[in-house]
Amino acid sequence: MKGLVVKSTGSSYIVRLDDGTSVECHIKGNFRIRGIRSTNPVAVGDYVEVKSQTDGESVHWIVEIVPRRNYIIRRSTNLSKESHILAANIDQVALIITVNHPVTSTTFIDRFLATCEAYRVRAILIFNKIDLLTDEEQAQLNDLRALYESIGYQTLSISALDLNAEGSNARSAINALLQGKTTLLSGNSGVGKSTLLNALFGQELTRTGKISDAHDKGMHTTTFSEMYFLEDQSYIVNRQIVNSQPGGAVIDTPGIKGFGTIDFEREEVSHFFPEIFKQAAECRFGNCTHTNEPGCSVIEAVEHGEIAISRYESYLSILGDCSESKYR
Repeated sequence: MKGLVVKSTGSSYIVRLDDGTSVECHIKGNFRIRGIRSTNPVAVGDYVEVKSQTDGESVHWIVEIVPRRNYIIRRSTNLSKESHILAANIDQVALIITVNHPVTSTTFIDRFLATCEAYRVRAILIFNKIDLLTDEEQAQLNDLRALYESIGYQTLSISALDLNAEGSNARSAINALLQGKTTLLSGNSGVGKSTLLNALFGQELTRTGKISDAHDKGMHTTTFSEMYFLEDQSYIVNRQIVNSQPGGAVIDTPGIKGFGTIDFEREEVSHFFPEIFKQAAECRFGNCTHTNEPGCSVIEAVEHGEIAISRYESYLSILGDCSESKYR
């Protein structure tokens, strides 16, 4: 039997089989070490082969993973492992960002975007909690949106709490982004992913949490990754059912604090920063690392304000990952 992994609980997985039924599945110990150096050898979004074993009661085992189309991965905080797969076989990532309450750093954003570039997954930046911003913070948000849009990323500003309010255009904008696609929803703890998900589906699918007053940081409410399905919206024309808004799927993941990159080679990091990669064509040396070489066009562009200093610093921090294998 084949099916789609729709939930991971750490010790087991919920798989939606091709016949539409869902079963709880496990993996055997030897599956974990069979060339897969990851905290989670099976991820939500994986297509898998399932076998049943009856010994008093029926037990389902995941025995194979269908080759992945893509995935998003980060360095694991568990030092005994190499990586953690956030989701597999996705069409796009919606990265939820907050300028304040809590602050999402540009380093986090850029590391996430670089990984999306590396694995060729489209990324959308959704700035949440705009209802809480001061004038100064709103100006900062505008600057961030202008920066990332100039690079080529799509951005959106919303208040998840007011998503379904009368007169709000955010709901239709997000619906348009999600239709017919499998979307990974990710971001720091406390940025409002659970609130957004509940608003999208019109019910409390996941718990929401308060921000820590002491540190203005988010506290985990989502414990495990899970896929939720958007319903098709259809209407009838000349007695024919027309699918006006095809459904999609949203993968919700636990909030993450840092984003450590993994499996990047130093010479390819610049490829994952579109504006740096473009400017690098003007460098004197073909193997320029854009750190201290003479005639480096990238460094000149940073000095002249043509490449944002925050983006360049994020580039350098990933180079540090490559050199020192550290988690940030």
